[in-house]
Amino acid sequence: MVLEITDPDALSGTALESIAVEYGEPGGESAEQRMLAEDAVREDGAEALASLVDPFDLVGEVPGVELTQASWSSEIVDYDPDDPDAWDLDDEDGEEDEEGEEDDEEGGGGVPHNG
Repeated sequence: MVLEITDPDALSGTALESIAVEYGEPGGESAEQRMLAEDAVREDGAEALASLVDPFDLVGEVPGVELTQASWSSEIVDYDPDDPDAWDLDDEDGEEDEEGEEDDEEGGGGVPHNG
């Protein structure tokens, strides 16, 4: 999934509102956790997004899918949706196996193809 954060202030503001609801009034038992969460969403748009989006909500109702684990990672990239070579998923790590075919380290992972 590729996302563009178009308004970082709106994103972090919404995340801060969500944290306020989750932790309640400042100064309680979880004050330190709340402060850490607030600092994280102020400093990093990916953290703000991760605090708002629940992976289970994304796939929880999809038939035939059971979420067993979810993790986040993010990076700033130059993305041109019109460039057909920009996101060549078959050339993810650029390594080739013994037969000259590209392979990933996990052995056969990647995107399934029909055809």
